[in-house]
Amino acid sequence: MKGEFIKNSKILVTGGAGFIGSNLCESLLELDNTVVCLDNFATGKRENIQHLLKHPKFQLLEGDIRILNNCKNACDGVEFVLHQAALGSVPRSIEDPITTNDVNNSGFLNMLVAARDAKVKRFIYAASSSTYGDSEGLPKVEDVIGKPLSPYAITKYVNELYADIFQRTYGLDTIGLRYFNVFGRKQDPNGAYAAVIPKFVMQFMKYESPVINGDGEFSRDFTYIDNVIQMNLLAISTTNKNAVNQVYNVAFGERTTLNELVSTLRLKLSNFDERIANVKIKYGPTRVGDIPHSLASIEKAKKLLGYNPEFSIEQGLEAAVNWYWDNL
Repeated sequence: MKGEFIKNSKILVTGGAGFIGSNLCESLLELDNTVVCLDNFATGKRENIQHLLKHPKFQLLEGDIRILNNCKNACDGVEFVLHQAALGSVPRSIEDPITTNDVNNSGFLNMLVAARDAKVKRFIYAASSSTYGDSEGLPKVEDVIGKPLSPYAITKYVNELYADIFQRTYGLDTIGLRYFNVFGRKQDPNGAYAAVIPKFVMQFMKYESPVINGDGEFSRDFTYIDNVIQMNLLAISTTNKNAVNQVYNVAFGERTTLNELVSTLRLKLSNFDERIANVKIKYGPTRVGDIPHSLASIEKAKKLLGYNPEFSIEQGLEAAVNWYWDNL
């Protein structure tokens, strides 16, 4: 990955055993940083970081962001925080809004307090494209949002409000990264709330018919993991004062329908096993809380952070399918 990124710093990654967090831990260690990983393994997986445990600059703290002392211990001596810990999934938040709120809001507030008290230089956090809610305009630009459509979306919007207040009130510098449908290596295909790409891949590999919610014409700005890593590294490394205390879209800037996605996955997987080409697609009811279309403007990130996403949806799917074929 190209760029002058931060080196020789002590960085906390919350949710560091998760899909995005574990990839961030690897990249930060490759840049010779000291990395502290805080995770309670509610959704993170030990196998994601198993190979890092013997690394001299890696430290695992098993703890929960809902416990303030765990957050304070994790922030001790840390210069930067990459806060990835959260309970994702719109359907999960609809089924269990209380736990989603406890983790995503109370836990987030605990981390802000701990970072403030530890005098952390900058607090970068995972925001969400769900914050755009019922705003219909495309592409999505950072300063135009609608009403949230799920408890999860509310929690992620509240995160942005808290981050802004902590900067204004306590001087804690923050950057929010609104992730758009991130996918790639280490993303879990299992469970009721599995993301659509790994879930579809696993179903194809088992010759099972993927089920698309709705007619398949809903579209998303699918974003490969390496683009997300680049944005986190830019956010943590930037010396541009105008780039701090902002919220940014993290995406590639192209729209793909679910029908296009599933056809591409079937085609790429059939290169490994031609029987997959014959697997049929099924359609189900539209999910509550789903927004019809999502497409990001990435102009702000390009202008203020120098963001230049290296992986298109096509390149990302190629890399992801290859990884899943070798690892599932």
